[in-house]
Amino acid sequence: MANIEQIKKLREETGLSVIECQKALKEADGDSEAAKEILKKWGKDFAQTRTDRAVKQGIVDAYVHCGSKIGVMIELRCESDFVAKSDDFKNLAHELCLQIAAISPDDMPLLDQPWIRDQAKTIKDLISEYIAKLGENITLEKFVRYAM
Repeated sequence: MANIEQIKKLREETGLSVIECQKALKEADGDSEAAKEILKKWGKDFAQTRTDRAVKQGIVDAYVHCGSKIGVMIELRCESDFVAKSDDFKNLAHELCLQIAAISPDDMPLLDQPWIRDQAKTIKDLISEYIAKLGENITLEKFVRYAM
């Protein structure tokens, strides 16, 4: 059985709700690492159910790398204005800009690239995690990368 400290720690690490963390820890018999894997699977399953929902809100984000030799601009979409204004959504947009600046999508399709902060995840996995966390469909509608 999971204790409150385990639930709190898992919630801090994943950003998911207390109830979801508690359910995952219960299913994993208190094993935090197994609970993370369960949450990851649930997140992917949840993301699959959201892919057909309309994405009519979102933001445009931009990043210029130090030295001003590489610049990126993206259009990231979601379902509601509430999510579009959230810090989590803005953080995802920034992470995608950094990814595009670091590894050119000409070298490998963006969604298939390993994430620069965690090589065990692809960009598609990262977006799926945010879909699960925010509860809405999210799509990277457009992006452009300029390099000198």
